[in-house]
Amino acid sequence: MSSEPRGGRSAQLKHTGLRPGWTTGACATAATTAAYTALLTGEFPDPVTITLPKGQTPSFALAAEELTDGHAMAGIVKDAGDDPDVTHGALVRVTVRPLPAGAGAVFRAGPGVGTITRPGLPLPVGEPAVNPVPRQMMRDHVAQVAERYGGSGDVEITISVDHGEEIARSTWNPRLGILGGLSILGTTGIVVPYSCSAWIDSIRRGVDVARAAGRTHVAGCTGSTSEKAVVAEYGLPEDALLDMGDFAGAVLKYLRRHPVDRLTICGGFAKLSKLAAGHLDLHSARSQVDKGFLAELARRGGADEALAAEVAEANTGLAALRICQTAGVPLGSLVATAARDEALAVLRGAPVAVDVLCIDRAGALVGRSTVA
Repeated sequence: MSSEPRGGRSAQLKHTGLRPGWTTGACATAATTAAYTALLTGEFPDPVTITLPKGQTPSFALAAEELTDGHAMAGIVKDAGDDPDVTHGALVRVTVRPLPAGAGAVFRAGPGVGTITRPGLPLPVGEPAVNPVPRQMMRDHVAQVAERYGGSGDVEITISVDHGEEIARSTWNPRLGILGGLSILGTTGIVVPYSCSAWIDSIRRGVDVARAAGRTHVAGCTGSTSEKAVVAEYGLPEDALLDMGDFAGAVLKYLRRHPVDRLTICGGFAKLSKLAAGHLDLHSARSQVDKGFLAELARRGGADEALAAEVAEANTGLAALRICQTAGVPLGSLVATAARDEALAVLRGAPVAVDVLCIDRAGALVGRSTVA
């Protein structure tokens, strides 16, 4: 029996021929592991191997190392594969220092890593811009190293990126209130490369595979978190999953010509708010969250003018969602319904029933449409 993936994200990536890379979160985790190992043993593992959330075990060569009585530093050059990532080639450094017993793992922003200055992001104001999944990866690896070499696991982890403040000017960080540098990101540890033509071709192949397997219900997902959410909701098999990434239009236009009975679109609230507003390319460089549009949807859901104005001025789509959740306005489902209607318009009467699931960054369902 072949072990080749029949469908879903793995099969699509293989079909593109593009080389995947590593997120800043994976690089920081590897650097943390190497630095803490050196702090406890006096030797840096090189290469250093880590375990990613889906079980892959990549190894990373060290590009920099420093060991003193009080700290250890390891640096890793980010390889983004074939993705045109602005952080490709950046040197991610992590310095680990011991802390008193019971302190746990504490994160600090070094030069080139940003700090959260506005609400609406998945971290509190004042925290280093090190996202929750990379934080957990680093905590897990610190615990493993501590267990192996007799450490306490109580450490300060300072992450820096050479020239990160300069690189961050090419990202949305300054507009989001992340100041001083880059964010340390990644939910899987792997950068999936998106060449537009290659990925759109892989989406089409994914539809063909699903149809050939007799699937009548497929799901277009914006990433691995939404893929997990839709599988949990509907139990769809791997070959019914389409990793559409930012290319919602590619899924809809191909299904218009090659229909299946039902399409579920699942993605983050902010991304799907772009589809709801009529954008078919959801990439941040080509479409943005329209908070004025979200404010209008909130009005339709019962928001008064004061609440709508608060939504329009929110820092992020997630902040707008939270404002409405607190007020009991179902903005998530309003976005899902508007996104469903846009999808149906693109399908132009093709015999495909559509529903939409909106999730938050943790994968929790925050809105859904009915099937139409």
